[in-house]
Amino acid sequence: MNFIEIPLSRMAKEVGSPLYLNTVAAGVIAGLFYADIEVLEEYLRKRFASKGEKVVDRNIEAAIKGYKLGRTLCEEGIVGVEVSRDRSVKDEILLSGTEAVALGALAGGMNFLSFYPMSPSTGVAVFLAQHAEDFEIIVEQVEDEISAINMALGAWFAGARAMVTTSGGGFALMTEAISLAGMAENPVVIHLAQRPSPATGLPTRTMQGDLNLALHAGHGEFPRIILAPGSIEEAFYLTAEAFNLADKYQVPVIVMTDEYLVDTYYNIPDIELDRIKVEKYIVEAEEDYKRYKLTEDGISPRAIPGYGKGIIVANGNEHDEYGDITEDGELSRLMQEKRAIKKLETIKKNAKLPKLVGDKNAKYLVIGWGSTYYVIKDALEQLNRDDVAFLHFSWVYPLRDDIKELFDGKVLIDIEGNVTAQFAQLLKKEIGVNVSYKILKYDGRPFSVEEILDALKEVLE
Repeated sequence: MNFIEIPLSRMAKEVGSPLYLNTVAAGVIAGLFYADIEVLEEYLRKRFASKGEKVVDRNIEAAIKGYKLGRTLCEEGIVGVEVSRDRSVKDEILLSGTEAVALGALAGGMNFLSFYPMSPSTGVAVFLAQHAEDFEIIVEQVEDEISAINMALGAWFAGARAMVTTSGGGFALMTEAISLAGMAENPVVIHLAQRPSPATGLPTRTMQGDLNLALHAGHGEFPRIILAPGSIEEAFYLTAEAFNLADKYQVPVIVMTDEYLVDTYYNIPDIELDRIKVEKYIVEAEEDYKRYKLTEDGISPRAIPGYGKGIIVANGNEHDEYGDITEDGELSRLMQEKRAIKKLETIKKNAKLPKLVGDKNAKYLVIGWGSTYYVIKDALEQLNRDDVAFLHFSWVYPLRDDIKELFDGKVLIDIEGNVTAQFAQLLKKEIGVNVSYKILKYDGRPFSVEEILDALKEVLE
């Protein structure tokens, strides 16, 4: 192994300041890998545009200086780096999970984001703030998570499509407002990027430990929808869909990712924007408008202030059909059933089925949810057994009743990143399914293909 000294500090000072050290280093790396220097120059122009022309020019000078050194090292044979271009991926997009969630929200019609920073969720807010003017949206960093979610509720009430982005500790502070959304039947979308907990936990690590928190957040009984994308592609499409679901069913929709997924980068095929349809369910309020009209499917017509002749009343107290406070016992019972039974059943009937990879008649069925999709899929491909299939859930809650038949007569193997197998608990509670084996990881690190492969071999022997 040969170590090569590169005088980054001296080169940066030659340009004008030690501050240019990182840019010199970026230029060296670009030179070593035969990268297109014009791409780096264009990035620097955008990155430092707000700092003035002089700073932009100096950074470009620093990058070129480093680039020339990198090329010289290769040409003189001091460093040998062979990189061939793969033309087959030229139309693909390099995307992170963070960017996928943010872009999915924009595609879903989001025009208001409120947040308080908390790793690993903050990147979504930063990306959207950087592009707020481009997409004509409002991004508001507020004093705490309580303010963030209440502002989002108010934005939905006024007719916007709003989202909050947070992690476990911030989500815990939001639970009272989530309950308010349940009672007021106010839509809201929440991006919950998980990290190992409790308390501060491991802020820069990953885990799937907040499912029970998402399932039970908020006092009282009311429905919610929980989505957990298994890939960057799903992070885009499911986040977009979350806004339609929140609007249609007037419930909190929680998009659960984790540090592993949001910080992952890879190429994806060009996004199919025609798959995204912004569906709005706002109605014009008639004079005798009933915000909480009792309906067979549990969904009342939702109007917004200023659209129609009717009066719009949203209420966190128990209320009658018009939204006025009531203490009537019979009416309270009907409203509870409307929210917690009828609406929930309507959502369940329209819930999406899990994705099956492999033979539906396989003896062994591996179960996973959220970000474990590809690592489990890759492990099964290496295992190469026809009697093992994989069922992945990206629609986590509520679960359709008819999915129980997918488990009949199979040996179930649950794989998830938490201590207590929370998704296995959910399957048992909701549809009476018991898993036979559990492969769990909870050290803050993501599963590796090798770990899952070894664990499966041990189970199957």
